[in-house]
Amino acid sequence: MHYFFQGLSLLSTKGLRRYVLIPLGINLILFAGAFFYLIQQVQGWVDHLMGWVPDWLSFLEYLLWPVVVLSVVLSLAFAFTMIANFIAAPFNALLSEKVELHLTGQALPEQGFAAFMKDVPRMLGREWTKFVYCLPRALVFLLAFFLLPLVGQLLWFLFTSWMMAIQYCDYPYDNHKVPFHTMRQQLRGDLTGSYSFGMTVAIGSMVPFLNLLVMPIAVCGATAMWVDRYKTAHYAKR
Repeated sequence: MHYFFQGLSLLSTKGLRRYVLIPLGINLILFAGAFFYLIQQVQGWVDHLMGWVPDWLSFLEYLLWPVVVLSVVLSLAFAFTMIANFIAAPFNALLSEKVELHLTGQALPEQGFAAFMKDVPRMLGREWTKFVYCLPRALVFLLAFFLLPLVGQLLWFLFTSWMMAIQYCDYPYDNHKVPFHTMRQQLRGDLTGSYSFGMTVAIGSMVPFLNLLVMPIAVCGATAMWVDRYKTAHYAKR
């Protein structure tokens, strides 16, 4: 929780504001687009899915309707989150780089626009790696969400929190060219810190208006956590 609020305080730091604007703008545009798209499409999709319910189960319609709506909303939220993270990845990486410079005074070996553009394909490839890691697990936990009352919802929240930690902590790791599996191992070695941060981000994503700021807040907070908890330990092992 500490690092989430530290990330919030870093948003207004002089010298970092301009790097916050692009991820924030992307999040705002995609969130607005997702909201209007959802309003226009969700009723038709729900009606279509409810049409699969056999007549002899029609008495359960009022019980099934909220489940169907929730499944559609969760699926769309997952899809739009992945799209937002993919599009914003290079800018989030740049924000993370500038936050680390602000906190440590140490610049990465390669900086500048040319170095940034050279790294864009690698950054997008890293997002694809996270997507491939996340998708099959998300399908399993989403199935548990609907089949296991209470337990399924708890498992889904824990999975979401873990993925939030991976998603945002990965930016400073990737800036230092740390492999994806190494990053996961280090986060698993600090489950208390990882889940504390991931849960705070997951809860923040559910709060209206705050969720518009969550992406840059989480990038800043995850970078602060890398500097405080992981950077020294990682390089000490090399």
